[in-house]
Amino acid sequence: MAAAAVDLRFMSLALTLGRRGLGNAWPNPAVGAVIVQDSPDGPTIVGRGWTQPGGRPHAEIEALRRAGAAARGATIYTTLEPCSHYGKSPPCMEAIAAAGIKRVISAMDDPNLKVAGQGHRFLRDRGIAVEVGLCGGEAKRVHAGHIRRIREGRPHVMLKIAVSADGKVGAAGRKPVQLTAEPATARVHLHRAMSDAILVGIGTAMADDPQLTCRLPGMSGQSPHRVVLDTTLKLPLDSRLVRTANDVPVWVFAAPEAPAEREAEMRRLGVEVFRIDRHGRHIDLDAVLRLLGSLGITRLMVEAGPITAAAFLAADLVDEVELYRSPKSVGVDGVDALGGASLDAVIAPPSFRLVGEEQVGADLVQLFERGMG
Repeated sequence: MAAAAVDLRFMSLALTLGRRGLGNAWPNPAVGAVIVQDSPDGPTIVGRGWTQPGGRPHAEIEALRRAGAAARGATIYTTLEPCSHYGKSPPCMEAIAAAGIKRVISAMDDPNLKVAGQGHRFLRDRGIAVEVGLCGGEAKRVHAGHIRRIREGRPHVMLKIAVSADGKVGAAGRKPVQLTAEPATARVHLHRAMSDAILVGIGTAMADDPQLTCRLPGMSGQSPHRVVLDTTLKLPLDSRLVRTANDVPVWVFAAPEAPAEREAEMRRLGVEVFRIDRHGRHIDLDAVLRLLGSLGITRLMVEAGPITAAAFLAADLVDEVELYRSPKSVGVDGVDALGGASLDAVIAPPSFRLVGEEQVGADLVQLFERGMG
């Protein structure tokens, strides 16, 4: 196998491993690493690693631990530049050099100014061959949350919308309706597990009484933090969100003038309440995202109703849209996807561009990314 094909194969594996950390590695990026040693039978994997829950240990440290002495003279493939600063543990660049790694293949530089090329420079200065950029585009997608938080101080926002064939998201009177079939529902729950937090508005929280957890078999422990935009603290104390707040964290964002006694009741039941200034009639979404970023959230899934979804889009705070198109129809009295705005017009170029679509059971899933215009 040609050397370029070998490198591509192992970097692709590192990216796959790194995705295991999505949703539970925050505030750190979900990195993947593979250590490969030459052998008479060809390239052989001697160590694999991915960022562990809570962000420690880092992927490179995990891979080196598994490789042991076999790391000497080997190549390490990593989806992000090895860290170069002291935090809760020594920098990965020092561990890589100490292990005797001879070659580092890195997908991209770390945008964190504490690193920003210093890790690669340190390794080169010690005679280690360093190559940067392989699968860089895919690495930027995997690390979109880390990049967004470092550069803009907020999490990467993915808006999930499920619409009927006639462009509705709910039945008349805001009654919930099951639009997507089981395969698409399972996909949504997987995205929840890969997100640090999931956000809804108070309208959805009261109309649907959702759990907002990941209910895939064996993955309940990977449920994201639940976030509710609740300007006046109307979230019912007997809602499923409040009742489960001690099991899976619930963060409620309210306006400064919301009742203090209501906040005290919520806190007594395990709900964390944050006060955010208003922007017009509603709390400031940009301020919400910046506070989430300061709390370490890198990937936010917005699974909201039409009012909150339209507000995020109008504020230009949506980075990607995952749109589930159901073959079912709701009827003329149903709830429009974005209230009075046309969904197809809002997510059209230049604001967004369609980057992929696939049939998932009976439903068509389309992925849109923020455009450049």
